[in-house]
Formats: sequence, C-alpha cells, structure tokens
Amino acid sequence: MIELYYWPTPNGHKIALFLEESATPYEIKPVNINKGDQFKPEFLAISPNNRMPAIIDRVPADGGAPVSVFESGAILLYLADKTRKFIPQDLRGRVSATEWLFWQVGGLGPMAGQNHHFNGREFICGDAYTIADMASYPWIASHGAQKQDLDDFPNVKRWFAAIKARPATQRVYAKGEEINPPGQPMTDEAKRILFGHGK
Repeated sequence: MIELYYWPTPNGHKIALFLEESATPYEIKPVNINKGDQFKPEFLAISPNNRMPAIIDRVPADGGAPVSVFESGAILLYLADKTRKFIPQDLRGRVSATEWLFWQVGGLGPMAGQNHHFNGREFICGDAYTIADMASYPWIASHGAQKQDLDDFPNVKRWFAAIKARPATQRVYAKGEEINPPGQPMTDEAKRILFGHGK
C-alpha cells in the first residue's frame, strides 16, 4: 500500500496519475497546503523540503521497513521501478523517459518549444505513455489560467486531449475536486502560507 501525501496541484496529480494508471493500491493523505499542513513536523519527517507530494511505501520491494520518498520526479521513478510500468525496460528507452521526465521537472519550457517536440509523436517519448507524460500533463492542464490557447499548438492539443480522455486521468481529477472543490477563492491566509515564508 502506498500512502500518498497529496493536494490537487499539478505535482500532486502526477503521482495520482501513476498510481491510477498502474492500478497500484494507495490511500490519499490530504496535505492542505493552503492551511500550512506542509510545515507540520509529521509531514516534514517524510518531506524535509516542505513540498508536496510525498509517499510512504508500506510494502517496499526489499521487504524491509517502509520507504518514504519526496520530490515528484523521484517518486515517479521509484514507482516506475517498483511496478516496472510506464518506463521502458530497455536501456535507451529508459534514458529517453528519464531525460524527458527531468526536462519536465527542471522546467517545462514555453508552449512553442513543446509544440515542436510533439510534432510527429503520440506521446513525449514516442509511441508509449510513460512517466514523462504523467509529469507534464498536470502542468498543461492549467493552460487556461496561464492564458494559453492550445488551438495555437495543435500537436500539444492532440496530446493533451488523448491524456485527458484516459480513465485514470479522469479519476485523478475527480478525486482532486472532492478534496479541494474548484472555484473556491484563495484566502489571504492561504496566499501568505503558499507565497510567504510559511511562518
């Protein structure tokens, strides 16, 4: 069982997407970042950088004590290796998936750059849906709030629509809306917590 310390943000959705797609049993542990849950000592014990998401794997592959993992890219790699899903098992395929995963983690880049990349590929790494797609989709999902029109980027739009239609993607976003319903205004206190120093 995976414990997912989660709030419905792009980085939180990345991990939920993997768990849903891989049919890995998991339990959501909400970390309300608007209320400062990310600064609580019990969360810092598993995510010392006070960033969500984080996981605890209660049944690690080595049979030992539970394993905690923070940083979304590290979590995706951990889960991909644990399940042997959504990451190619051949050397070159794995290199490609990890390169694009770190491309997303390090800086998704402007939409125009993505448009050139997506031209001619079904998914980021080619024909197979991988952790690189899971890591990138939640950041493109907010394109409207970022004043981006996907009609200007037809290849990105096609890729986005394909992932949005996946049943696991729909389950993840429905769960996120249950935890943090859309349309709620951000309070001044939440802004202070999220964008201030958290004290």
